[in-house]
Amino acid sequence: MERAQQGPRARYREQTRAEIKDLALRQLADGGGTALALTRIAKEMGLSGPALYRYFTGRDDLLDALIRDAYDDAAAAMARAAARSAKGSRGVRARLHDLAEAYRAWAVAEPHRYLLLQGAPIPGYVAPPDTLERARAVLGPFLPLFATGNPGPAVAATVDEMTAWLTAEESVRAWVAQYAPEAAEATEPAEATGAGGAVTAAAAHALAGAVLAWAQLHGSVSLEVAGQFAGMAHRGGTLLGAQMELLADAFGLE
Repeated sequence: MERAQQGPRARYREQTRAEIKDLALRQLADGGGTALALTRIAKEMGLSGPALYRYFTGRDDLLDALIRDAYDDAAAAMARAAARSAKGSRGVRARLHDLAEAYRAWAVAEPHRYLLLQGAPIPGYVAPPDTLERARAVLGPFLPLFATGNPGPAVAATVDEMTAWLTAEESVRAWVAQYAPEAAEATEPAEATGAGGAVTAAAAHALAGAVLAWAQLHGSVSLEVAGQFAGMAHRGGTLLGAQMELLADAFGLE
């Protein structure tokens, strides 16, 4: 409906920006972040350099758009996976595996976009601050799973660190409350100090589990996307599944 209400010039601008982004993604797929060249994109589109800058002010502006799109696409994939997994009577452990596999599937299907988010930094480029919220949207569906856990001694230090982080950072508390409201409303307090006051144990468990899941996901998936498993006698999904089992055990997930 919104697009139908746009005028011809606005629709043409939107279509041209989309074409520029498609060509940029092709360059990223062929040669990585350092291969991005606006002059080559302009040439392929039959535009002059100055004409291209009417749509993106420079390389960083184009990268900003590509990164925002990638985060939003990954977050949408995770949200769909979380909704599917929540249906029926699947246990929390099974849902953790569902989410991990959804993250891996998106990355393997979109390796150049995944590496744009999680790969080596592009020299001279700094991502815009709003990508933080988009990154949290990708990880958010993991929070309610770990809020139900009963962490063992192996992750006690991480839980303590997450308790301190929740206490000190209002934005982090709001993020946990957004995705795991039952954790924020729980009554049992965790040890905490700082300006934010006490936080619940469930919120600390949720954050600790999500952060550890992210570390496991990033480590395994990055190796797979970069081709580091070539010649090894296992699938990336097998390794990631084992990592999620260990994490589920550490948090006592059923």
